[in-house]
Amino acid sequence: MSEASSKKERIAIVTGAGTGIGRAAALALLGDGWRVALAGRRIEPLEAVIGEAGAEDRACAISTDVSDPESVARLFASVTERFGRLDLLFNNAGVSNPPGPFEDWTPEQWKRVVDINLNGMFYCIQNAFRVMRAQNPMGGRIINNGSISASAPRPNSMAYTATKHAVAGLTKTSSLDGRKYDIAVGQIDIGNARTELAQRMEKGVPQANGEIAPEPMMDVSIVGQSVLYMANLPLEANVLFHTVMATKMPFVGRG
Repeated sequence: MSEASSKKERIAIVTGAGTGIGRAAALALLGDGWRVALAGRRIEPLEAVIGEAGAEDRACAISTDVSDPESVARLFASVTERFGRLDLLFNNAGVSNPPGPFEDWTPEQWKRVVDINLNGMFYCIQNAFRVMRAQNPMGGRIINNGSISASAPRPNSMAYTATKHAVAGLTKTSSLDGRKYDIAVGQIDIGNARTELAQRMEKGVPQANGEIAPEPMMDVSIVGQSVLYMANLPLEANVLFHTVMATKMPFVGRG
């Protein structure tokens, strides 16, 4: 079997695939010959990504709410029924903080971020493990979208930062638990990729010293290529944590 035909048989799920980082990752995978299930709450953006890639024969759009465990279970069942196996999960879906200072948030606002960014990540990891441990050949790869916030917070970011710190715990633990099933689990921590969600960074956002300052950005397609690099590693190797960031963003150092 040629390398090209082998590549076509690699199967991936990308959550939050309709916009931003998920879209960039889905396009990178499709461009490399992967078969991809694009998951998200709205079908239309997912179908637009598939059309942009010209990959109607290798991709499908599946409406999914990752905060709902039954919806996640349906996603994985649909993918295995259609493609027969799963080689990669890019566990990407997430939301940002509620607006304003955290002391003014409602319990419902806090729970929404936790339900999507943390619980949703867990449900997807759990279902991926169930598929990957049972298939033949056994194994696969999971890449969790962490964020720079998995290491360092921004002002007024308690919900997002808490969940992303927790994602790092999910990554480490599932990486350990996946060894016996040949499941490699890693995390990509992204800083200031140019997406709709991050557009405000270029206009000016609060800094640790209280100032409002614009921040450098990088093209989101760079993140897609980083995901593709991690995805294409043989299962004997794993990138446990990968940081890709705008070179001059305020993260390294004290300013």
